[in-house]
Amino acid sequence: MEKIFEKLMYASRWIMAPIYLGLSLVLLGLGIKFFQEIFHVLPIIFEMREVDLVLVTLSLIDITLVGGLIVMVMFSGYENFVSQLDVDEDSEKLSWLGKLDSGSLKNKVAASIVAISSIHLLKIFMNVENISNDKIMWYLLIHITFVLSACAMGYLDRITRVSK
Repeated sequence: MEKIFEKLMYASRWIMAPIYLGLSLVLLGLGIKFFQEIFHVLPIIFEMREVDLVLVTLSLIDITLVGGLIVMVMFSGYENFVSQLDVDEDSEKLSWLGKLDSGSLKNKVAASIVAISSIHLLKIFMNVENISNDKIMWYLLIHITFVLSACAMGYLDRITRVSK
């Protein structure tokens, strides 16, 4: 009975596979939004103010960072929790693939969230005249919370790696 339960529990990791595949659909949606924004800007690029172009560029960078985060979570999560990816030797293989354990993945996700939050905060500062001070304060507090959380996670990870 115990063996059957353990095999069933171990096999249940495959429930995560469609979830990781679903992330690729989100990535497709981000790609569509990215190019939609570019096609929206191109016809009016000569009439745009520099500040508006910088804001659009920051939005595109934001989308790119989120896309990279999705790829990292998708592949690393699949490799860590479901099954090793069998990539042909003659095809491209990401250099970090197979090297990120769940602790490293958490730290990379936290760093990515801080980077995304930084881009968002920079967009806020570029448009500061249109945003109330109390909202700016909340954006700063949220960003500082992300930064402190990422630092704490990195520090805890370092402590646990040294003690092993």
